[in-house]
Amino acid sequence: MGDQIQFIVEKLSQEPFRKNFNLISFDSLESLQLLQLLSDVLGEIDPKHAVDIREELPEQTAKRMLNLLGILKYKPPETVSDLSAFRQGLVTGSKPVIHPVLHWLLQRTNELKKRAYLARFLVKLEVPAEFLQDDTVADFNKQYEELMEAFKNLHKEHEQLKISGLSTAEIRRDISAMEEEKDQLAKRVERLKKRVETVQNHQRMLEIARQLRLEKEREESLAQQKQEQKSQLFHAEQRLQRAQVQLKEMQHVVTDSKPESLMKKLEEEINFNSYLVTEKLPREMESKKTSVYFLQKVVAEPAMTQADLTALQSQIKEVNAEMNQLTEKRMIRDEPTDSKCSMYRQQASIISRKKEAKAEELQAAKEEMSSLERQMEQKSSQAHQLEGSEVLTEDEFKQYVSKLRSKNTFYKKKRLEIAEITAEYGILQRTEELLRQRREAVQQQLQAIEEKKGISGYSYTQEELERVSAVKSEMDEVKGQTLDNMSEMVKKLNAMVAEKKASLAPVIKELRQLRQNCQELTQECDEKKIQYDSCAAGLETNRSALEQEVNRLLEECAQEESNYHYINCMKRSLEIQLQRAKEEMKAYVSPDPQERRRAVREQYTRIILEQENLGKKLREKQKVVRESHGSNMKQMKMWQDFEQLMECKRECFLKQQNQAAIGQVIQEGGKDRLVL
Repeated sequence: MGDQIQFIVEKLSQEPFRKNFNLISFDSLESLQLLQLLSDVLGEIDPKHAVDIREELPEQTAKRMLNLLGILKYKPPETVSDLSAFRQGLVTGSKPVIHPVLHWLLQRTNELKKRAYLARFLVKLEVPAEFLQDDTVADFNKQYEELMEAFKNLHKEHEQLKISGLSTAEIRRDISAMEEEKDQLAKRVERLKKRVETVQNHQRMLEIARQLRLEKEREESLAQQKQEQKSQLFHAEQRLQRAQVQLKEMQHVVTDSKPESLMKKLEEEINFNSYLVTEKLPREMESKKTSVYFLQKVVAEPAMTQADLTALQSQIKEVNAEMNQLTEKRMIRDEPTDSKCSMYRQQASIISRKKEAKAEELQAAKEEMSSLERQMEQKSSQAHQLEGSEVLTEDEFKQYVSKLRSKNTFYKKKRLEIAEITAEYGILQRTEELLRQRREAVQQQLQAIEEKKGISGYSYTQEELERVSAVKSEMDEVKGQTLDNMSEMVKKLNAMVAEKKASLAPVIKELRQLRQNCQELTQECDEKKIQYDSCAAGLETNRSALEQEVNRLLEECAQEESNYHYINCMKRSLEIQLQRAKEEMKAYVSPDPQERRRAVREQYTRIILEQENLGKKLREKQKVVRESHGSNMKQMKMWQDFEQLMECKRECFLKQQNQAAIGQVIQEGGKDRLVL
């Protein structure tokens, strides 16, 4: 659990979350904060879930999170026994439920983003069968499925292109580099062509060079065929060796075995196969048939509700209870008379079950042995195909596995120690913070008391005096110890110097003779080194000259090849242009009018005439517009004046109506006064 929380805290502190949590602060989060944190992580995976949970009901939050977790194929841990408990924990923000979900989401964020993106397009909408009876709905559903398949194919192609690593910038760079190489090759071909034209019989030499190139290509293909035939021969020899080994093993078995043992093996195989054919396989077929019959019966029945299921379950319980009672009654009734038969029946049933189990184990072991033999043959063929590769023996492989296991246990142990140290560090850090806060509070209380008593700064002065006295005493002790140590050290050094002088006297004599030998050898080494340097310098100059000559020849060869290819490309382009010119001339000179209309000149002539006619029409229209512009503007001005006049009349009419209504009200008021 500690490793899980540590991983969650580390991931949340990184991009794009940037949460400043430590182990203690994360563990102290409330349920609402944990749910908001889970919603933020889900929102990073699917932007539709980036919401504030305070703005929605808890049931809606739980439903939204459960739907997304179902789409992402999250499986609750084994510690959560029931799915309803998991849902309840998700609603209440329980830590044992939220922490595993966060750990699972943060482990595979990129993969889950991709899955959530694909779920938007690949989660199929379930349409009821009665709606699919309509032709329009069925057509739309079919079109929807086709679009979904097309999206799958496009997404696969997109992923393959991403994996291939190709990009437009790289393609452009490759194209530009190829164009530059093409230009260089064209120049080199041009130069080579000019140089070759001066040589006698250059056509015959070019033909010979072409034949040489063809022969080289043929030689390469023949060498490749030879290599393939060698590999086929090697595989055939391996198969022959395996067949010979198998033949020897079979001969050895035949020679060592007796007819009685062979007959016994054959009888065992016949008995086993007959048991399979007569007892096991018919019983399995009968059980399969009964299960298929019941399944067909269940499929044929109408859909059952929850009430029907509960009724069936209660009925099954009642029938089971009746069966148990009947068996108990029969056992009580038949126990004194048929006890021996029941015992034999039980033994026979146990033996039959054991026989069936052993037959199944034998068949599974045979299948496993055949599959392992096939795998062994494949691995051995692969090992023989890998030239120079070493295959580990059984003992070496066991040693390697044991080393890996020991390293794995050591790694797990150290990882647990790191987790414990990290947790302890967090606790100590929190304890230090609490003690520091408590010390500051006590210091503030002490200062307040000193100010009340009129002796502010007393505690600080006392602490300084105590600290200075402690430092002085420590310095005095250190000085005394240092003087004692120095005197003892001087005595020891004097004694050691005397001993070393006495022991080094014979060694110094030998060293003088060795120094003379070393000087002689050094002079000889210097002379040999001078000879070696002079020889190496001469060889280096020869090598550099040869390398320069080879590089120059390679550059000339590459330049000549580029010139040759450039000349071929230019020749092809000129031939294409010449062919187009011939076709155009043929169409233009042809007496057939249909053929002449296809000529480019005729097409452009027609387009020019059409554009000239269109320009004439537009100029005439422009002339008409210019002539009628003044009268049209005048008419528009008159119409605007007329609109202003009508608007003024409407306002006057409204004012007149308002005044008439006011006068009528005043008159009615005067009449009322007269009546009063």
